[in-house]
Amino acid sequence: MLKRPFDKSKLPSRHVTEGPERAPHRSYYYAMGMTEEEIHQPLVGVATCWNEAAPCNIALNRQAQAVKMGVKQAMGTPREFTTITVTDGIAMGHEGMRSSLASREAIADTVELTMRGHSYDAVVGLAGCDKSLPGMMMAMVRLNVPSVFIYGGSILPGRAPQVEEIPADFRSRDLTVQDMFEAVGRHQNNEMSDKALDMLERVACPSAGACGGQFTANTMACVSEAIGLALFNSSGMPAPYESRDAYGEASGRAVMDLIEQNIKARDIVTRKALENAARVVACTGGSTNAGLHLPAIAHEAGIEFFLEDVCEIFRDTPYFVNLKPGGAYVAKDLYDAGGIPVVMKELRKAGLIHEDCVTASTRTIGEELDRIEREADGKVIYPIETPITKTGGVVGLKGNLAPEGAIVKVAGIKAEDQVFTGPARVFECEEDAFAAVKAREYKEGEVIVIRNEGPAGGPGMREMLSTTAALSGQGMGKKVALITDGRFSGATRGFCVGHVGPEAAQGGPIALLKNGDMITIDAVNGALTVDLSDEELAQRKADWAGPRETIYTSGAIWKFAKLVGPTYKGAVTHPGAEGEKHVYSDL
Repeated sequence: MLKRPFDKSKLPSRHVTEGPERAPHRSYYYAMGMTEEEIHQPLVGVATCWNEAAPCNIALNRQAQAVKMGVKQAMGTPREFTTITVTDGIAMGHEGMRSSLASREAIADTVELTMRGHSYDAVVGLAGCDKSLPGMMMAMVRLNVPSVFIYGGSILPGRAPQVEEIPADFRSRDLTVQDMFEAVGRHQNNEMSDKALDMLERVACPSAGACGGQFTANTMACVSEAIGLALFNSSGMPAPYESRDAYGEASGRAVMDLIEQNIKARDIVTRKALENAARVVACTGGSTNAGLHLPAIAHEAGIEFFLEDVCEIFRDTPYFVNLKPGGAYVAKDLYDAGGIPVVMKELRKAGLIHEDCVTASTRTIGEELDRIEREADGKVIYPIETPITKTGGVVGLKGNLAPEGAIVKVAGIKAEDQVFTGPARVFECEEDAFAAVKAREYKEGEVIVIRNEGPAGGPGMREMLSTTAALSGQGMGKKVALITDGRFSGATRGFCVGHVGPEAAQGGPIALLKNGDMITIDAVNGALTVDLSDEELAQRKADWAGPRETIYTSGAIWKFAKLVGPTYKGAVTHPGAEGEKHVYSDL
């Protein structure tokens, strides 16, 4: 390959590699075995969330080596570094979940600090777990350097032993970690033995990779392609596939093309690109957490793209990709059917994609889609003319119970079941709700309310998968509804409303509810209301004793609670591009 002329006088790394005064800095690079040529090439950060916390991240270290090879092939110098992750599947259902959303901010912050501290010119980011994907993309947009994102890949589907002790429905389908949470509910309901539960937990997650359904990790992986930060089809193949190495190398080469053409993250992440991403979330029945992460990514670019904007796109986007938890298939099946490129090709047929958005390949979305020959298979990806439902798999709600909005996933829920009215059964935290569900201390037809779980009040905005999965495991997923100012896992099934704002800690209406108040969730018309007059709500607000005290009075979670903004704006912790006086890439 011919050597490309990169003008270091315009790149951040000039501050650490060029001129006589940088001799001490260069001595450090020589100490690491770098050649003179490598020192004077563009320095590319290869950021990974590798760790031994979970299967989502365990393969990222190997994949990073392929990325580095691609950077070197294209005359760049890769510098690998790692950041943290908190894995929701292991943090779920206990105090550890308070660290999850805060970790998104920590990931963005630590990638930013590493890039700034060492004056790297560009970044290729590899991530696997739920919050690490948006955290990595947020850092790219914040820094506004040439950036390529690559997903670590999904886990392979599990299969249950074909023994009578395991319920037939578990034996007949591919398994994901969602099935394990629901198996706990079956076990609590005395419908599954200790031995069956033990057998299932050994086979549900058979490889490296992130959770296999269209949960938050795979949802945000699809976002990375749709928004343009990842190469087309790079997120699809499962983590164990060695073919991922080819995409790693291609991503390394791509970032060097972006440097050469001076295409930066904010050239890619535009309002139109965010709308494309929201379309893909909607049509795949993706995680409600996208309603939190897309506004946060937009915030880094100074774009106002809030929960209501996301939900507006969800409202008129057909749902036509048949993925778990609302559907039948997992990420590997979507990859085998052609992946997100085929999904976006279907959206283009209906005029629902902005084709002029530039991508990490330097080509536009339209140019990329022109290269895709495959068509919808009709099984995993339905033709957009005959979708599963005519509106998106996620719906935004507003009303006197959620003035700032809320969100509900309706993928897999029949239209006639998308309106629910019932009396409130109020719990002050997730643990209280889970204990009541476990003991069956609730009634069919009730709306279970879990409050004080918002970003500031939780603190940490925990996910409620343990509670919702237990309800599903007890066969009550369609017989009760649930609302919270916290979040839901992308694996959540049932009629479950999250992100209710303002949160209880801010004195939102959810803080004022009492047992027996009649709540209506109307996903057809986008409403979340309680049958109370404005006068009654005002009186309750006047009588409100204030936010519940927490035990988090120092440390990272306290800091997050003090800084975090409202959910509908993405629960972000700094002013974003709107407040900046400089952009890192211009220094």
